[in-house]
Amino acid sequence: MSERKRPPVAVVLAAVVAVQALLVLWFAWPAQKAEPRDLPVVVAGPQQAADALAARLGQTREGAFEVTTVADAAAADAALADREAYGAFVVTPAGVEVHVASAASPAVSTALTQLAAALGQPGGPPVKVVDVVPISAEDPRGAGFAGSFLPLILTSIGAGAVVALLARSRAVRVAAVVGYGLVAGLLAAGLMHWTGVLAGSYLGGATAIALLTGAVAATVAGLHALIGRAGIAVGAVLVFLVGNPLSGLAAAPELLPQPWGEIGQFLPVGAGATLTRSAAYFDWAGGTRGLVVLASYVLVGLALVALAGARRRTDTPTEPAPELMPA
Repeated sequence: MSERKRPPVAVVLAAVVAVQALLVLWFAWPAQKAEPRDLPVVVAGPQQAADALAARLGQTREGAFEVTTVADAAAADAALADREAYGAFVVTPAGVEVHVASAASPAVSTALTQLAAALGQPGGPPVKVVDVVPISAEDPRGAGFAGSFLPLILTSIGAGAVVALLARSRAVRVAAVVGYGLVAGLLAAGLMHWTGVLAGSYLGGATAIALLTGAVAATVAGLHALIGRAGIAVGAVLVFLVGNPLSGLAAAPELLPQPWGEIGQFLPVGAGATLTRSAAYFDWAGGTRGLVVLASYVLVGLALVALAGARRRTDTPTEPAPELMPA
């Protein structure tokens, strides 16, 4: 019996390098192209002054901002707390104030603060910055928050693979995915609070992370149930290689090239990042879509696991009963 011919090592390595180059471009491109695109902001103050400032914002960079005018600072702050806007420019007798919600995106808050300084009068007083919904004081740039999602995603992919390959019954698979998500959410949120990369509501953050980790594990296990071992690879590509660069985790979805930033919010990482911020810092405001997206991944993944188990049991041939031979 002849040995199957193997491809030359050079060909295999060339393919690996080609894939590597594509991945470098795919991961670097969204970050390199990040800039405001229809970023929702509000302008508050006397009507004439607010309209003039809104016009200046529109001229600063075409298509960068989606500007809404409101009556006063209280209305502007309410818009930030409800996650209807990332920042507010408030016209006061002393000049322009910028109100931000750094918990929504430290990168956007920094950019809006710099823009407000540029809009101010040369030689005038420094722009006053009010952080309406602040991020954790121990992680002011959000680097720790963003970095903590990488191990969450990778281990959840691994958990889904373990459940798919080792759990023997559909009941055990379903229970294992649900149990993993709950434990991972409670533990990860606790560690993130302890290290200071997450503040606000512990229970809200834990619930969001539980949904995220459960969604990833359920997706991998469900795809395995649907198409076999290849489903694990498909799940990993969908969640990590596709979803991670499009998540807007380190900045905001509105900073990414569109429609990719919007697409990322329908994948587990993007939906999970948005929901975690909303649940922990904003009393769930702005988290409805993320909640629906993650719950859908969990339910569909578990349904695939359960239905595939039932189908396998139905398709298993039964041995015919032995015929009784007459004596």
